[in-house]
Parts: sequence; structure tokens; C-alpha cells
Amino acid sequence: MISLPIEIKQKTSTNKNIGVFEIEGLHPNYGVTIGNTLRRVLLSSIEGAAVTAIKIKGAAHEFSEISGVLESVLDIVLNIKMLRVKLFTDEPQTLILSEKGEKELTASNFEKNPNVEIQNKDLKIATLTDKKSELEIEVTVEKGTGYRTLEEAKGDKTPIGTILVDSAFSPVSRVRVDSEDMRLKGRVDYNRLIIEIETDGSVTPKDALEEATNILAQHFAWISDELSGKDKTKEEVADLAVNTDEITVDTKVEDLPLPKRVINCLIENNIKTLGKLLKQKEENVQCFEGLGDKSFNELKEFLSNQGLSLK
Repeated sequence: MISLPIEIKQKTSTNKNIGVFEIEGLHPNYGVTIGNTLRRVLLSSIEGAAVTAIKIKGAAHEFSEISGVLESVLDIVLNIKMLRVKLFTDEPQTLILSEKGEKELTASNFEKNPNVEIQNKDLKIATLTDKKSELEIEVTVEKGTGYRTLEEAKGDKTPIGTILVDSAFSPVSRVRVDSEDMRLKGRVDYNRLIIEIETDGSVTPKDALEEATNILAQHFAWISDELSGKDKTKEEVADLAVNTDEITVDTKVEDLPLPKRVINCLIENNIKTLGKLLKQKEENVQCFEGLGDKSFNELKEFLSNQGLSLK
């Protein structure tokens, strides 16, 4: 029988954005297996926020020039793309910068938005070179996972003057894994897995590691359930019997009387409320990663019972 690890501990660090974790007592060769798997998920699948669109007054496109501003529009766009933020809502948010006079502008010059917390306020945005210089910028930030290319960001109706950008949503900037042998149960080939995680500050390394672990656990649980033909658990059946009189469009997905595997899938696909779910097209929901035919039918049945439906 494959034994489970015996301990996990976090080393103290002077930098709150860097966390070092040690998992001891892993079965021989499991250090590399688990370490590499966690590293891939940490770098690709943790939800974060990033700049998705930029609008600069007087600039029709990124190759424009603005009088009284040292940097080209392209340089300003590249600077803004490096902005790291934490969103407290699932909806896209706008950050506004409006400044005049001779000065250097940083991310701290953006007007405060209660739903957005800027992590790197010292990030240089642009330099105004004259007392009469003016610069007005609107930046759209959104939640997401992984990396979205410029082609994926382009829509059918992009407003004139709006510069779309490719977006790196992951709040995890670096992951290093190392596996070393340790003595346990009279053997010397058990593994100690060391994971070093660095984030942009919008999420702690501990929370990132916990989220990555949960993502993997949910996928393995789904595979296991499907292979075994497992039906709803007693707990899930009880969840479905919850009184639904108070369900509204603002109800969080995790509070809906749905099987946990369906809830987990919706959350992984950035569906956090019933209202956001109802805005989705049926064919798009069917394509959600991790949502099988059985789960999709259960979701449709629940909506139908509430007198609701997807688009």
C-alpha cells in the first residue's frame, strides 16, 4: 500500500510573497511526480487578475505619439501591462489616471477603486515633460486564469481608441520544486518535497498551493466517480433538498443546491453567481472543462425546476 506523507510545514520568510513548503514522508519517487504536477497547476490554473484593455486620450492606436509625454504610446501600454492587481469582484473594473503638469507618473496615480487593490504601486507608467502636459488613461482589469492572447481577446465590436492587450492572469510568478531523499521506516529512499512559490501579492503562496491542490483533487475525484459509476452521495442528495425559496441572481454558486462536482466545475470556469451563469449560452456551458454530460443535465434540470434556463 502506498503510504501518505507524514508532515507539511512552511518555512518563515522575510518576503510575504515568497513561501517555502516542505512535504515530508512521501513514498519513494512521489516527490518528483507530485512536485511537477503541482508546479504545472500553480503556474497555469490559479485565478488572478490582469489588464485586458487600455484607452489613452488622444491615441487611436498603440503606435501613436502624445505631445508632452516622454514615452511613446507603445511604451506606456507595455508599462501598464505589468500592472498587478487584486479584484474583489467578478465583474471587470476600470482604473482611471488623469494627471497634468511636469511629473513622473506611477501606478499610485490611478484613482482609487474600492473593488481593486494595486499590488505594485511604484510601477512607472509615463513621464510628463511640460507644465502643460496632460495624460488621461482608462484601464480595464478582469479576472481570469492562465494566459489570454490578443487574438482571443479580440471581439466583434472593439470600441474605437481601445487598445486590447494579451493578458497574463496568473498571480504566481515563479515555482521551484526539489525532491530529496529522507530516512523513514528504516528506509532511506522516502522523499522530502520542497516547493518554493512566489506570487505577485494578490494571493499568498499558501493560498495558491491550497487552490492548486484542490484543483487536482477535484479532477481526480471526478475521474474516480465516473469510472466507478458513482451516483450522488447522501450529502449531495441532502444538498438538493435545500429550500430554494431565497435563490436570487446574486446567490453564490456554492450556495446553490447542486452536486459538489457541478459547483466546483462552475467555479473553475469563473462562474461565481447564478446571475453570471444565466448569462451564458447553453453551448458554451456544455464546453466547460470538467463538465460531463451527466453534470450538465443535472444543471439544466435544476434551472428548469426554478423556471430558469441558459441563453
